[in-house]
Amino acid sequence: MTSLRVIATAILALYGTDAGFQRRVAAARVPYIDVHAHMEVRDIDASARAVRDALKTQNAIRIVLMPPPFTAADAGRFDSEEIAAASKKDSKLSFLGGGGTLNGMIQDAVRTGDVTAETQRVFQTRATEILRQGAIGFGELTAEHFSGTTSYQHAPPDHPLFLLLADIAGEHDVVIDLHLEAVPGLMKTPADLPSPPNPPALHDNIAAFERLLDHNRRARIGWAHAGSDGTGERSPALMRRLLQGHPNLFIELKLDPSNRGKNYPLTNDGRVESTWLRLLSDFPDRFVIGSDQHYPMPPAKEQRWEAAVRLLNQLPDPLAQKIGYENAVSIYRLTADRDGRARP
Repeated sequence: MTSLRVIATAILALYGTDAGFQRRVAAARVPYIDVHAHMEVRDIDASARAVRDALKTQNAIRIVLMPPPFTAADAGRFDSEEIAAASKKDSKLSFLGGGGTLNGMIQDAVRTGDVTAETQRVFQTRATEILRQGAIGFGELTAEHFSGTTSYQHAPPDHPLFLLLADIAGEHDVVIDLHLEAVPGLMKTPADLPSPPNPPALHDNIAAFERLLDHNRRARIGWAHAGSDGTGERSPALMRRLLQGHPNLFIELKLDPSNRGKNYPLTNDGRVESTWLRLLSDFPDRFVIGSDQHYPMPPAKEQRWEAAVRLLNQLPDPLAQKIGYENAVSIYRLTADRDGRARP
C-alpha cells in the first residue's frame, strides 16, 4: 500500500508548490469513466450530443447515465426507456435505471406501509425489465435526499424493497447506485437546510445501511456523492469504517465547486486534503468518479467533472488509473481494451 509520504511527494513533483496550479483546468491525465451523470430528457437528442462532445474534451472513455430519484408524484419523471434509446446510439455510453420507477415504488411503500407480496412482485418485474433494456445496474435510488431539485425523500436503507433489490442485483451481478445523506444518530437538521420542506430532525440511517450491505454481499452498492456531504457526518473516518466492514461497498466521488459540501476533498487552494488522500490510498480499489454532472452543462465557472478531474490529476498514476477507470471496469463488469477504452 502506497504511503502518504510517497503520494504527497509525487503530487509535489507533478504540480510544484505554487498555489496557482488549482486553476489549470484540463482534461484528465488518464482516461477515466464517470459512473454517475444525468441527461435533460426534455431534449434528449441535444443532451446526448452534449454528452458525446464531453467525452472528447474530458478524456472520459465512458459515461454512465441515470435518471434522478423521482417520486411517483413528480410530473416530469422519466426512467431507463428514454436513456436507453440515447445510450444505444453511442458505444461509450451506459445507463442505470429505476430512478423514475423503482425509487417511487419504495417511497410509496414507506408512506403507505404496503409491502405485500403483490407489491414485491410488481417491483421485481419492473427491476427485471430495466435490466432487459440493457441497464448495467439500478440508480439513482435514494434513502435520504434533502429537498432541492427533488423533494425531500426518506426510506430506511433496510426497507424490504431495498433488500429485495439487493437480491436482484446480486443475482444479476449488477450495481445499485444509492443516494444516502449520512445520519449516524439522531440529530437536528443542519441550519443551512430549510425546514420545511426538510424535516426538523434526522434519524440514524447508518445502522440500516449496514444491514442493507450485509443482506446480500453479492450486491455491489455504490454510495453516491462522497465529497458533497449535506450533514457534515460523512467524514473520511465514517467511510473508512464502512469500507473496512463491508467489501461490497464502493464510493463515488462528487465534487461540486459551486456548492462545496461539508467534508470537501479539496483544500481552498485546490489540493487534495490530506485525510482524503490517505483514505483513497488505503482503499485504492473502492473509489470511482461519479461526478453527478448534468448534460447539457449548466453555466458555471467550473463544472463538477472539472473538479473531479482536478482531484484525479493530482494522484500518482497507479492510483489515478484505479480510481479513474480500473475500478469502474471491475465494479460495473465492463471490458477494458488494452488502450484503456471500456465497453459493456
